Amino acid sequence: MSWNEPGGSKKDPWSGRDQQGTPPDLEEVMRSLQDKIGKLFGGGSGGRDGGTPMKTIALLVAAVVVAIWALTGIYIVDEGNRGVVTRFGKYTETTLPGPHWHIPAPIESVAIVNVEQVRPVEVGYRSAGRQQALGSVPREALMLTQDENIVDIRMAVQYQIKDAKDYLFNVLDPDVTLKQVMESAERGVIGKSSMDFVLTEGRSSIVDEIKAEIQQILDQYRTGIRVITVNFVDAQPPEDVQNAFEDAIKAREDEQRLKNEAEAYANEVVPKARGAAARLTEESEAYKQKLIAKAQGEAGRFKQLLTEYEKAPEVTRERLYLDTIESVLGKTNTLMLDVKGGNNVIYLPIDRLHRTAVPTDTVKEAESLQAPQDILDNAAKSTRATIRGREARGQ
Repeated sequence: MSWNEPGGSKKDPWSGRDQQGTPPDLEEVMRSLQDKIGKLFGGGSGGRDGGTPMKTIALLVAAVVVAIWALTGIYIVDEGNRGVVTRFGKYTETTLPGPHWHIPAPIESVAIVNVEQVRPVEVGYRSAGRQQALGSVPREALMLTQDENIVDIRMAVQYQIKDAKDYLFNVLDPDVTLKQVMESAERGVIGKSSMDFVLTEGRSSIVDEIKAEIQQILDQYRTGIRVITVNFVDAQPPEDVQNAFEDAIKAREDEQRLKNEAEAYANEVVPKARGAAARLTEESEAYKQKLIAKAQGEAGRFKQLLTEYEKAPEVTRERLYLDTIESVLGKTNTLMLDVKGGNNVIYLPIDRLHRTAVPTDTVKEAESLQAPQDILDNAAKSTRATIRGREARGQ
């Protein structure tokens, strides 16, 4: 049986009171709901006047608005960024990457600054891309050198933000400030250098000096900018004298090339000459040692001969004489024999007999002579007698 049928439980699910077959009172149900909402927000039980429901609705609307307004203060700082929080325009704090909450506007506001982005600034030219130069800007590019010449210089600088607070609050326009500082530092450094130095070997040192001066000025201004690189995109003389300067540069390059070739040739020849000199020095030292050793050997042999001579002078003298005669006659190709008892002169082919390899026909020719043995013996005896006689006369 349903609750609103006769004889039922007489209880409805809204008011909780017994009903004797009567329909529920909608106004009573609404008042019950209003009382519960009022208690939830700290209010008392609702009366029966007509203003209480409107007040409750207003409180609900206000609570929803406040909740939405509070949710607008949630913000997230991405990696590589910094959040700068200001309260009524005054700096409050700098937040790191991650989720954060601040008092919503108009009380506080947050500016997100990318501190890892590399930002370029160009002085002296404008480009549409990395490789597309649109030409020179004479007002920025033309500069006066120390030797009163004019050069056309195009420079590019890349920088990052190292302090988000200083970058936002200490200068009005950081990019314009950086560009003015670049031009000022560039003119100061170029004005202290000659034109040849700027166009040739002085580029790297000039770039380093310009970078250091730019960073020093930016730190003095507290711009919150860190200079990463400074590059000379181009450095050349004005168009009116550009051809003459190109010829001069080519002449310097040829001079440097010839110097390098000469140094390379010298580096090749000098070590060879030093090696040859060292070789000659070693050879002369070896020849010196050889002569010294030979002289010492000859002196030692002479001392030994002197010792033998003192023991047997006659024998030693005869042996020396015979050795000398043998060494002298051994170098000749003719031998004269004085045959005892006759005036005949016998010719022997000594030149053929003295050869290292004697041909067979020469041996046969010598045998065909059939010289008697006694004649050869007598010739040998006569030679010995002649040697002894000469030795006796020499004494």
